[in-house]
Amino acid sequence: MYTTDTIIALSTPPGSGAIGVVRLSGTEAISLVNEVFTGKDLSVQQSHTLHFGLIKDGGVVIDEVVVGLYIAPKSYTKENVVEISCHGSNYIIQQLINLLIKKGARAAKPGEFTLRAFLNGAFDLSQAEAVADLIASDSRASHDVAMQQMRGGFSNELKGLREQLIHFASMIELELDFAEEDVEFANRGELRNLITRLLSHISLLISSFEVGNVLKNGVPIVIAGKPNVGKSTLLNALLNEERAIVSDIAGTTRDTIEDELNINGIIFRFIDTAGIRESADIIEAKGVERTLERMKQAKLIIYMADAAQSPAELTQQLADLEKLGIPYLALVNKADLLTAGQRQAFASHDVLFLSAKEKIGVEELKTSLLEKVNLHHINTSETLVSNIRHVEALKNTETALHKVLDNIDNPVTSDFLAMDIKQALHYLGEITGTVTTDDLLENIFSKFCIGK
Repeated sequence: MYTTDTIIALSTPPGSGAIGVVRLSGTEAISLVNEVFTGKDLSVQQSHTLHFGLIKDGGVVIDEVVVGLYIAPKSYTKENVVEISCHGSNYIIQQLINLLIKKGARAAKPGEFTLRAFLNGAFDLSQAEAVADLIASDSRASHDVAMQQMRGGFSNELKGLREQLIHFASMIELELDFAEEDVEFANRGELRNLITRLLSHISLLISSFEVGNVLKNGVPIVIAGKPNVGKSTLLNALLNEERAIVSDIAGTTRDTIEDELNINGIIFRFIDTAGIRESADIIEAKGVERTLERMKQAKLIIYMADAAQSPAELTQQLADLEKLGIPYLALVNKADLLTAGQRQAFASHDVLFLSAKEKIGVEELKTSLLEKVNLHHINTSETLVSNIRHVEALKNTETALHKVLDNIDNPVTSDFLAMDIKQALHYLGEITGTVTTDDLLENIFSKFCIGK
C-alpha cells in the first residue's frame, strides 16, 4: 500500500482565490521542483526556508511563486516536502500541477499525505483521524476536542492502559514456558484489580462518546408542534434570516428544513418540521410521519404551542411527548397576544414565553437551550471520544476484559487467559494503529480531502 514515489496535490480549497498552495511529498520532491524553479538552487538550501522565484515550463513562465522547503525528517510526512504558494488562478494551479506530474510526480490520493505521516511514525492513527476532524471543525467545542486528540491526549491514555496489560500478558506468557512446573508469575489478585480499574476507565471513555459526538457533529434539535404555531418563524428568528417559508396557511411546511447555529461555541442543528395533525393530504401526512421519526432521533425537542391553544390541550400534548423519553423544552409562541389569565394558566407548565415574529424571548431561548443540553460546562481539555470507530473498539476491549475477569473467577489454564488479554490488546491497538489492515487504512484516509 505504501509507496515512496513523490506525490502532488492542491492543499488549499479548489476555486479562484488570492493564493493556492500546491504540496509535494517524497524523496524527489525537492529535485523535481528544482527542475522548473528559477531562483536559488533548492537542493542546497536549508529546511524550513522560503524562496521567491519563477516556475517555468521551458521558456514559458507559469507564475511567480514562493517555495517552502521541509527536508526529511523535519516535515509533516517525515519525507521531503515542498509547498509552492502561487496565485490562486485555477489555470495557474492546473498548469503547475500538470508540469510537475510530467516531471515525475504522481497525483496524490485522498488523505495520502496524512497516511504517509502515520506510516512514517509522525503520529498514531487516532491522531491522524483527529486531523480530519480538526479541518472539519466549525465550532470552538469541536475544535477543542479535535485539537486535544490530535495532540495525543487520547493516545496517551490508551498507551497507559496497554502498557499495564502488556506487563501481565508477558508474565502469563512466561508461565506457559514453565507449564510443567505449575508456577504462577502473574498474581491473579493483582490482575483482577488491574482489569477492574481498566474497565472503569474504559466505561468512562465509552460514556463520553455521547458528549463527544454531539460536540463534533452538533446538537440535533427538532422544532415540533401543531400547524401554524410559528415553528418556521422561530427557525427564521434563530438564524436571523428567511430560511423557511412563513404563511398564515396551516400546513405550509411539508418536509423537514435544517440549518445550524453556533451558540457560545456549540453547534445546534435545528430541524423545522411539518405540523403534527391528522390530514387527508397525502404529502402533508408524509411530512407528519417524518416529523415523528425526527423527534425520536433528536437530542432535544422544542415543542411549540401558541395563544390559540388552551393550557389543557398543551398538557395532553406534553404528556404524549414524554412517552418518547427525549428531553424537551415547551414554548408558548405569540405571547404578545396572551391575556394575563392565559399567561398565568400556561405558566404552570414551566414554559418559555416568546414572540418569534417580533424576536422577543429568542435570546432567553438560546440560554435555555445551553442549559437544557447541559454542555456549557463541558471541559474539552478532558478526553472525549468522538469517533464511532473508537467507541466500537473500546466496547470490544470491554468485552474481552470481562472474559479475563470470568477466567480469573473460574480458573482456566494460562493459555486461555493469555488469549483474552491479547484480544483486549488487539482492540486497543486498532484505535491507535498498533494493529492495522490495509482495508482499515483505506477506509479511514479515503474520507480525507485530497492534499491533506
